Amino acid sequence: MATKVWAILKDKGYRVVTASPQDSIASVVDILASNRIGAVPVIDEAGGLAGIISERDIIRAMAQYGDAVTKLAAASLMSREVKTCTPEDSLVDLMQVMTHEHIRHVPVIKDGTLHGIVSIRDVVKSRLDEMEFEVEELRRYISQS
Repeated sequence: MATKVWAILKDKGYRVVTASPQDSIASVVDILASNRIGAVPVIDEAGGLAGIISERDIIRAMAQYGDAVTKLAAASLMSREVKTCTPEDSLVDLMQVMTHEHIRHVPVIKDGTLHGIVSIRDVVKSRLDEMEFEVEELRRYISQS
């Protein structure tokens, strides 16, 4: 049976650090640095997912705007077309999306609300743990034969 996104969230937790569209990039940088994360979902006033902003978005904007980037609003740099997943999506499918779309963070949506976030690191760790378990099971099976 394929591992699902909910398995990662069960281990990782459901806490999601967010920003608002009007937050300054300086504030977003503080959020990213203080929480040691690479991206932050941007939530609108109604509580919906408005976008996502990553370290990469900020670096690209720094190349374009220089120091002035820190004064811009998150809404001006965030990606508005956000790839999302559900807790029931398989990790294999999610890995394919992340690889093909070149994205590192995917918000998890359940019943129309933000339920968590999964990073490529979370996915890789889960797959490595799964493979390690399979190897151990094979070793056990072979040693019992």
